[in-house]
Amino acid sequence: MAQAQGFGRRYLKAFCKGFFVAVPVTVTFLDRVACVARVEGASMQPSLNPGGRQTSDVVLLNHWSIRNYDVQRGDIVSLV
Repeated sequence: MAQAQGFGRRYLKAFCKGFFVAVPVTVTFLDRVACVARVEGASMQPSLNPGGRQTSDVVLLNHWSIRNYDVQRGDIVSLV
């Protein structure tokens, strides 16, 4: 019984360590580098959601190129 409590305590401690490291890293990545977004509706046709499909497309929004002002003609810009 004592071994089970020791194992559970070690497991909880390892989980908390991983959680408190992973959350800030993930939030920083999503804020500074890139994030995933869903595009719905007909406003972006025919580039996204071609053919009037009712399903949505999933895109990767690149925050890094905006910070470096690396936007070129033909790029799709999203305001989030």
